[in-house]
Amino acid sequence: QKSLSEIFGTDKYSRARKEVLTYMFSRPMQMALYFCTGVLEDVTLFRHYALNVPFYTHFTSPIRRYADIIVHRLLSASLGARSPIKMEKEAIQKQADHCNDRKMASKRVQELSADLFFSIFVRVR
Repeated sequence: QKSLSEIFGTDKYSRARKEVLTYMFSRPMQMALYFCTGVLEDVTLFRHYALNVPFYTHFTSPIRRYADIIVHRLLSASLGARSPIKMEKEAIQKQADHCNDRKMASKRVQELSADLFFSIFVRVR
């Protein structure tokens, strides 16, 4: 982080350089995918590499995304705070696949938009 900050400089374009380069460095990182644990036999796929934990789930506020609503419901059911979900694991995986597809499409549009604005920025400068 320190070496990157030095590269960005302190001129009027340093913030723009920082945002562009940070985006470009993080772009190749593998995107997290939603999946139903009941359909996977390899439990090593449940781990979080960067956090080095064997079992990991991620969710945010359930008002943001449908995938988070599903995770909240499943966690609540597994903790006994609500009745079990009346869905087969294959149906849950189908929902996860749909959420992954939409997330990938959204990411692709975001990338294309960033590429367009970066091209305009370079052309103007």
